[in-house]
Amino acid sequence: MTWRRRIEPFARPLIYAVFRMRRGLTLGVRAVVTDEAGKVLLVEHTYLKGWYLPGGGVERGETAETAVVRELREEAGVRALSRPRLVSAHSNEALHPGDHVLLYRVDAWEPCASDAAGEILAVGWFAPDALPESTTPATRRRIAEALAGQEPDVMW
Repeated sequence: MTWRRRIEPFARPLIYAVFRMRRGLTLGVRAVVTDEAGKVLLVEHTYLKGWYLPGGGVERGETAETAVVRELREEAGVRALSRPRLVSAHSNEALHPGDHVLLYRVDAWEPCASDAAGEILAVGWFAPDALPESTTPATRRRIAEALAGQEPDVMW
């Protein structure tokens, strides 16, 4: 056994810590959820202006799928009944260097209690062609990509 293989189990945590500091990568998730009438679920945060697709950050030790299911429950009171389907991946470099966002689609769901704890001001269902004026441009693009089959833009 070479010396490199002997020290690898001890060196790996340090190397990964350096990678995290140098790379600074973060990962977020958002979900497109529609009701039986084809309306899209949006949320309005207490700390941001505008309407957004529900979602948030992927926590340490959590998969992206688990994060999107958790965020839907917390922010919007929606319990996914089927596995979220990955629609696209995006860089959010313009707003948050090193940030990436995965967009999921949740087709089967049921209402449940929300535990947003003051994070969400309002939850609403809107026709894709009649979104609130304050819906963010990125949210509008993601909805068009997910529902109308437009080619996903790699930038958020």
